[in-house]
Amino acid sequence: MELKLVPYLIVFVCIIVIVILLIIRNIVSNKVEIRKIEIGNGQTIGRREEQDDYFSSVESNNGTIAVLADGISGLANGRMASTVAVTTFIQEFLKLNKLENMESFFKKTAVLSNNTIVQNLNGSNGGTTLVAAVIDEQGYLHWGAAGDSILSIFRNGEFIAVNQKHIFESVLKEKYVSGEITKLEVQENPLKKRLVNYLGYEGFKNLDIGNKPIQLKKGDKVCLFSDGVSDSLTEVEMEMIFTQHSQPYNIAQNIIKAVEQKRLKNQDNATIVILEKKW
Repeated sequence: MELKLVPYLIVFVCIIVIVILLIIRNIVSNKVEIRKIEIGNGQTIGRREEQDDYFSSVESNNGTIAVLADGISGLANGRMASTVAVTTFIQEFLKLNKLENMESFFKKTAVLSNNTIVQNLNGSNGGTTLVAAVIDEQGYLHWGAAGDSILSIFRNGEFIAVNQKHIFESVLKEKYVSGEITKLEVQENPLKKRLVNYLGYEGFKNLDIGNKPIQLKKGDKVCLFSDGVSDSLTEVEMEMIFTQHSQPYNIAQNIIKAVEQKRLKNQDNATIVILEKKW
């Protein structure tokens, strides 16, 4: 009688083992899914002869980084500068064992990028803006930026600005607030869009860095824009596209499509990278 029960016991044990393995797999899968950052991007050359925007993103055991650099089209070697900046940030990020003292990481990597660009220029003109975003495993956003590329968070149907543009208009606005010049003088200054800080020159002032990490919420979309996007579309136009509840890649492609449909005569290179927090 006992021998007859052995096959049933074996089958029963196998079933139990399979069930346990399925439960473990589901738990692991759920954890992977919960901790996921979904990435989307899009880019157009616009009316330029060369694509001077460069971007990249990578996930490591510590978190996710996205970097976007907009090589200055008015200067030579814009493509080289943007490529060096992004590549340097990605390489240095992958060397990190832990995401500690991110302020130091941003500062040191920016200086390294700037020095490498200057050396490659060898006396020629060139430079690039840069915006870098890191999301750690706890869902906190760390960031650094130089120039006029934009970093913002799309949450609850609207954009939350993170960085400020490093352009002469910011200096003019400070003078307006202090009463030194009029609002009209700010608006009509022909140099207001000129960059006052960027990677690729000896007077580089370092990145703007967040005073403290920003805690992201589930569904938040961290967005990196080159000025070819932000100068072509209004915030309202972008919000309409973002509120379509699509995946980051589809949103990014729709943003680029909207830029191209404007058919602007002097359309700049335009690039967007989106990081969506899924947990």
